[in-house]
Amino acid sequence: MNPAEIEATLQAAFDNCEAAGCALTQQQKEILIQAIAQNQQISLENIDSASPNPLLELTTEERRSFWEFIKEQQQQERDWKIQLLNDWLLSRDSGKVQFIRDRYGLQWLNRIKPIHIAEYAENEVEEALSLKVGDRIEVSNGLWEWVQETGPCQREWYSCTVLQIKEAYDENNTTTSCIVRLSNGAEYEIQGVYSWNRYNWRWAED
Repeated sequence: MNPAEIEATLQAAFDNCEAAGCALTQQQKEILIQAIAQNQQISLENIDSASPNPLLELTTEERRSFWEFIKEQQQQERDWKIQLLNDWLLSRDSGKVQFIRDRYGLQWLNRIKPIHIAEYAENEVEEALSLKVGDRIEVSNGLWEWVQETGPCQREWYSCTVLQIKEAYDENNTTTSCIVRLSNGAEYEIQGVYSWNRYNWRWAED
């Protein structure tokens, strides 16, 4: 998680605590922020960005339980990581994924990125995480020009941020598109983001 993601996750957790009638004191908030910042620094120092997917450290059954938890939270339009952090802050049992807190902890959780979950989903022939506003992804120039794997015009990747998600319904299926903003400020709409254009975007590593 980058600093902006950490701040957003913590703020959402603080807000949820307050909404549940369990608002944290300023001192408690500062302790949590310092602890996470320290763990994040350790993670950055000790873990190579090209290290294997952290999900591979789980047992087969743990991965299955974790994946089921993620899908359940997504169906309820909740952020799975915020839900876990809320459980930890309020000392609630996390059910089938309680093992993450008991055996792996916050440092392991901070290593999990959307790209890791997408890799696992692809290996399990499952749908990957749905995109949401604010996600960082990379898009291929194959969206707007003819590219070849070998040749003068090859595939290139560009970082961007998801600005909007749109869904269109017909009698048989749902088609999702999204609008992204590239680093140069240009905006682009990706049609069929989960179907015919899935090949032209990927989760950003950072």
